[in-house]
Amino acid sequence: MSIAPSQVLPFINRALDGMLQIVETLGDARANQRPTFVGANSPYAILTHCVGLTHNILGVALGGRTYQRDRDAEFRAHGTVADIRQAVQALQQQIQADIAQVQGDQPPAFAWQPRSGRMQGWTQGSILLQCYTELAQHHGHMEITRDILLALAEP
Repeated sequence: MSIAPSQVLPFINRALDGMLQIVETLGDARANQRPTFVGANSPYAILTHCVGLTHNILGVALGGRTYQRDRDAEFRAHGTVADIRQAVQALQQQIQADIAQVQGDQPPAFAWQPRSGRMQGWTQGSILLQCYTELAQHHGHMEITRDILLALAEP
């Protein structure tokens, strides 16, 4: 099976758009709220993390950009819907440039180290799919978080 990087882009954008829609639906206050159990993150923080991981994976590994990432700060992030909307829209424009030269079956053109440390045998295509996997997973996390926050707000 062969799939062009540009064919993966709509799936990446669907995950980002879905997460953004959750934050927009919740509004500024609730999007920054965390469920009441230990280790839970706010939808705003989860989406901020997704922006950071996408810049890190696609921008660094596939686009050859430098990106200073503070992963811990991503989970402490809070702000307005307008702020995160701007960040997601800028990211979506940047992704197009980052993947323009991707050759799915070729080894990575730029140095990048995943958190797992396991990258042996990865191709540019597998890096692209890893980013999509992360985004899809976090989109699901945000859907559950949204449902919890809305349930907690019910009288």
